[in-house]
Amino acid sequence: MEPLYEPNAVEERWQRAWEDEGLYNAEPGSGRETFVVAHPPPNVTGALHTGHALQIALADLLVRWHRMRGFETAFLTGYDHAGISTQNAVEKHLVEQGTSREEVGRERFVEIVWDWLRQYGGTIMGQFRRMGASMDYRRERFTMDDAYVRAVMRFFVHLYDKGWIYRANRIINWCPHHETALSDLELVHEEVDDALTYIRYPFADDPDDGVTIATARPATILADVAVAAGHGDERWKAAVGREVVVPFVERVVPVIEDERVDPEFGTGALKVTPGHDPMDFEIGGDHDLPELTVIGPDGRMNDAAGELAGLTQDEAEERILAWIKERGLLVKREAYRHSIALCERCKSRIEPLISLQWWCRMDELKQPALAALRKGRVRYHPESQHRFALDSLENAPDWNISRQIWWGHQVPVWECPDGHLTVQEDEPAACAECGSGELARSEDVLDTWFSSALWPFAILGWPETTPELEAWYPGTLNTTAREIIRLWENRMIFSGLELMGEIPFSAVIIHTTVLATDGRRMSKSLGTGIDPLELIDRFGADATRYGLLKLSSSQDVRFAEGVLDEGRKLANKLWNVARLILANSGEARPYARPQALEERWIASRLDQAQQQLDEQFGAFEFAAATSVLYHVTFDDFCDWYAEAIKPRLYDGDADAQATALANLERLLKLLHPVMPHVTEEIWSSLPERETRLIVAEWPELAGAADVADFEPIRIAAEVFRRSGARASLNEEQRRIFDAVVKPDRVKVDGGNVEAEVERLRGEIARAEGMLANERFVANAPENVVTAEREKLERYRRELDALSS
Repeated sequence: MEPLYEPNAVEERWQRAWEDEGLYNAEPGSGRETFVVAHPPPNVTGALHTGHALQIALADLLVRWHRMRGFETAFLTGYDHAGISTQNAVEKHLVEQGTSREEVGRERFVEIVWDWLRQYGGTIMGQFRRMGASMDYRRERFTMDDAYVRAVMRFFVHLYDKGWIYRANRIINWCPHHETALSDLELVHEEVDDALTYIRYPFADDPDDGVTIATARPATILADVAVAAGHGDERWKAAVGREVVVPFVERVVPVIEDERVDPEFGTGALKVTPGHDPMDFEIGGDHDLPELTVIGPDGRMNDAAGELAGLTQDEAEERILAWIKERGLLVKREAYRHSIALCERCKSRIEPLISLQWWCRMDELKQPALAALRKGRVRYHPESQHRFALDSLENAPDWNISRQIWWGHQVPVWECPDGHLTVQEDEPAACAECGSGELARSEDVLDTWFSSALWPFAILGWPETTPELEAWYPGTLNTTAREIIRLWENRMIFSGLELMGEIPFSAVIIHTTVLATDGRRMSKSLGTGIDPLELIDRFGADATRYGLLKLSSSQDVRFAEGVLDEGRKLANKLWNVARLILANSGEARPYARPQALEERWIASRLDQAQQQLDEQFGAFEFAAATSVLYHVTFDDFCDWYAEAIKPRLYDGDADAQATALANLERLLKLLHPVMPHVTEEIWSSLPERETRLIVAEWPELAGAADVADFEPIRIAAEVFRRSGARASLNEEQRRIFDAVVKPDRVKVDGGNVEAEVERLRGEIARAEGMLANERFVANAPENVVTAEREKLERYRRELDALSS
């Protein structure tokens, strides 16, 4: 082994070896129990970010752990076509080439997208490999593969035939730049400084009096169809039931009551514009109000705006305000800071617009999924996210599944000149209703999440019956961030139950959101983004995996390089102890013969650590698991066991050598799921290696009894500088103590046992006080509370040892 561990020289070599040797591969029909993860498909144009890296770290940990336990592990991957994201990237490319999407036309644009993807897409899969993700890359899928497209068309037709897909005018998020509907996930929100304008709407029967409203969007006044006040608002009680005149358009509209009106906003009276506000759309529907639209798909005033048609909203606002001011209806204007929605890609301000879209009815479709969640057949972790998933599905509205872009799955709907619709998977020869051969296909494409909802079974070959589908559906678990619980996770559950009759997985791990060091979200545009590949270059993939896992919890956390550096130091410590043992193992072969006290003790500690890891891996408590691995490796194995046996290794003690090799072998197995590369590299240097560590068997518990005689040695060493505690040890304990602590090299402080006892009592009182604080236990991260309990136990043991 080299004197220093260099991860960059080791990790990529093992990544290639594991893949080339087929050790990531899964095969259906092996007869073994399965562990299946259909990993969330990254955008085909995407690059690895911290969320991806954390997902990989925790999913691959579980996959490697199950692989070593004898499961047939299918870790499946692929790409999402990422409709608007990919289209946006290609449109920018066209602008750089001096042309545009509109100039080249739809057919040619789609060809250009495919060409562009062949040249620039797919880089993230290489980045997954750099993290050590042990995926079966042979089975990589793409949501625009021919077979996957067939699955999407089958899903649409299935839902349409059941009466669950329909077309209707509803208010949606509209991007005026891309001219398409957007999901909530495709929006970002930004605080802006606007003006809040107070305007009097005169009563129709008394122009000198009226109702004063406040609005941040005067350009939409042209589409007002009512004024609303909150139920029981005394300020406007007398106005309810009367009529007012909308300024500029001079439309007479009613004054109504509605409980959704916020009495704290403006004057407590609201202009109702169903065509341009989601809440107003709901109010209008409940009160049977007309729906007027004066802003077009391009964000400018449309023909319904009359003399203002073609103007920008700012230009129209200027004209409207001049009219209002001239007639004495402008009450005041004041500064107003509020949040607005922007398109995530182009940063255009989102327009709430009424648009003819395709919708999926959710009332019946979601019921089996709700039952599965309520019964715990699918469980989100942590529990708080399970409650959120259930609540969000219970309240799920009908789903807008259409988009007005060119890249994606085109809706399988054809229309004849008489307006008849034909819906089928393949292009029809004639209208299904009237027989007309003149058909035009809908230009809409499907929401990316519509196709993603099929991921757990479409990648296995559905709608065909395949060996993979029969063997690996349902899968085992899924991992993701909380913001797509309702957009993806819940949709996979109800789609799987509808099409396959079974849940797609039984567990969903909602991982931590890793924030920037200053607490803001990670973002390239904000300058707060952190590139995981840079971290891998600096610390190694193992240390990056370790650090991200240690940061994971049930709460959002700020990124800290210190945990990655801890992982790097752990890898180095492991490397050095392996060099020590291998350099002094002679002709020994791994064989556990724990006879000496330190050997019986480390066997017990490895047993305890393995039991904890089995529990923590199974409960998805990754931060706690990394702490166990750190302490058993750094403290127990390296600082105590290795130091204690060092004199025996140097003396050529064959039993010590064989047992040390066996113990190192076992430690490597425990560490492998978290730190696969350094452990595989060391494993390959052990004698008689017939298999790779990645497929080695997870160790059996040794059944070692707890060795109480070792604990006084550790306590004595911890207090030695202050109290000279060596005198309380027996002969065998002193042998180990002298090997580890080397007291002849240590100068003992002049402190005494009484001072140390008082210090420990103080520490115990402090720790007991913290753990008695219910708010601390309930709100502090789980690993912090666990660490405090461990410290309390240690302080009590030290006090007992000094008091005996």
